[in-house]
Amino acid sequence: MALRNIVKEGDSVLRKKCRPVVKFDDRLAGILDDMRDTMYQAQGVGLAAPQVGILRRMVVIDCSMDKTEYIELINPEIIATEGEQEGTEGCLSVPGVVGWVKRPMKVTVRAQDRFGEFFEVTGEELLARAFCHELAHLDGELFIDVMEYEVEPEDEEDEE
Repeated sequence: MALRNIVKEGDSVLRKKCRPVVKFDDRLAGILDDMRDTMYQAQGVGLAAPQVGILRRMVVIDCSMDKTEYIELINPEIIATEGEQEGTEGCLSVPGVVGWVKRPMKVTVRAQDRFGEFFEVTGEELLARAFCHELAHLDGELFIDVMEYEVEPEDEEDEE
């Protein structure tokens, strides 16, 4: 597979609304594989298609430290949320910026897999945060649009 270039803030592609995926084929599988490899190479926990210049509704996520909880979401939509959490977020497309963001504590997403089959998945804490963060990319939104304030690196270390 190939590593893709990650689009940075300022590129208009990050502010566009993505179109649904309608063709589930080998080309789609290749793009998803590239996105996964790119996310892991960049040491991210998620990557949305517009972050690699593709205006389609698909994201890849893996919040685990050992890369064992990989999830692909195609045409995802949030169907339920519960609770609230606050914490820091960063983004591969906004390097060097960390912000304080409120997100739901628990999020359920309905999506399709790479073969077009529908499924639902529920995530809590970091995974819930990743669902919200990555799905927002599909509508042209960045975490900096909803962050309450920017967190300086030394402030982030104090929280740990």
